[in-house]
Amino acid sequence: MTTEAPANPVIKIANRRGTRVPARAQIMGWLLLVLVVVLLAIVLMVRNYLHDQVEDRATSAMEQEAREFAKFAERGRDPMTGRLITSPEQLLRTYLSQQYPSADEAMVGVWRGPAGLDAVYQEQGEALRAATHDEARLRQVIGAPSGYGELTTGSGPVRWLKVRADTAQGTSAWLVVEHHSAAATAEADRSVRVLLLVSAVGVVLAALISWVIAGLILAPVRAVRQAAAEISEHDLTRRIRVDGRDDVAALADQFNAMLERLEDAFGTQRQFVDDAGHELRTPITIVRGNLELLGDDPAEREEVVRLCTDELDRMARIVDDLLVLAKADRPDFVTPAMTSLAELTSDIDAKVRSLGERRWVLEDIGEGEHPLDAQRITQAVVQLAQNAVQHTEEGSTIRIGSSAADGVVSLWVSDEGPGVDPAEIEQVFARFTHGSGRKGGAGLGLAIVKAIADAHRGQVRVLSEPGRGATFRLELPANGDRC
Repeated sequence: MTTEAPANPVIKIANRRGTRVPARAQIMGWLLLVLVVVLLAIVLMVRNYLHDQVEDRATSAMEQEAREFAKFAERGRDPMTGRLITSPEQLLRTYLSQQYPSADEAMVGVWRGPAGLDAVYQEQGEALRAATHDEARLRQVIGAPSGYGELTTGSGPVRWLKVRADTAQGTSAWLVVEHHSAAATAEADRSVRVLLLVSAVGVVLAALISWVIAGLILAPVRAVRQAAAEISEHDLTRRIRVDGRDDVAALADQFNAMLERLEDAFGTQRQFVDDAGHELRTPITIVRGNLELLGDDPAEREEVVRLCTDELDRMARIVDDLLVLAKADRPDFVTPAMTSLAELTSDIDAKVRSLGERRWVLEDIGEGEHPLDAQRITQAVVQLAQNAVQHTEEGSTIRIGSSAADGVVSLWVSDEGPGVDPAEIEQVFARFTHGSGRKGGAGLGLAIVKAIADAHRGQVRVLSEPGRGATFRLELPANGDRC
């Protein structure tokens, strides 16, 4: 019969969503992407702005020339002689003789002569010739229904604007103002190319700087990853050096704190397992030794069975106590509810009297209802009473009681036993330990009492002098807060 092999956990890792690109490269990539998008947007806006400026300047210059010509034609006189201008040719030649077009402008005066359209030109010579030297283009401009337009030439687009004026003879004259924007547009494009080059250099520098900065920011994260890879249950001493106060430093602090908790937990677990193994090994050895030496005598067999039963019962108690302590770290270890302290104290008093032949005294009973887990509190006080019985002689006095005052609920057990050395008070609450002169049991009872007190956000106090008895006192918050 064959069984199906369990699924390889590596498959789950392989099915993870996401990218294999390192975080450092992702940070640099996203920063560069944002930077490139922003720079491209800026370059496009600058290019559009510069081209709009070229067009606006050309439009303004042509409109200025058109207004000046219209004003000159309205006067209809030569400004030098004061004579009335009668012919369109004279009007245009007189006006153009006074104009000095810019390096990217040309002016053309057009009128209808006997043989067709005649023109006079004011331009920058061979450096910039009017596009309307071509008769076909001249007729296209004059015949156009619109007062402005654009011509396509070998040197680039040419924008034009024409103005019509009528002379005193009733004949028409046109002034055509041409603007050649190729040079200005080329200058704007050169500026854009320079901006692109500077932006490219900026992107390269930003890539280098972001790579270095991302490395510095992620250095603690890499340290966390390396530390996590090197940590095992046998070596939890590794810590991460933390510099700064940012979120990454906070992550490293939390990781170090987690390592400290893990180290404490593993140390406690190892010590707990060692102590439990040592404590359970003794009854096992006793049972095995007695069974190996078991003879045929019925009386001897009965005695061996009794001894083995006692040791097995002790092992069962140890296991039960271990289970209680194992649950102590769970949030549901205690379930507090409003409990009458008087009833709880009376019930505990009734239960502890069967623990041994002692002189039991109920000293005091507290009043009121308080948030307590009655079963756990009973378990703790009974354990203290059992501890008192183990360390006192028959007929000795054991006092129990309770009180509620100043926000604290107290339950105590006092005995007349050997007491506890003040230097050993903290030690007696540890697992599998006993104070000097206080033997017996597995050493788990007081650890359980302390766990119950801690779960109630309270504490256990010990008042004792060696040779004069001891008082174990549970002090718990009366309102559920920490004492």
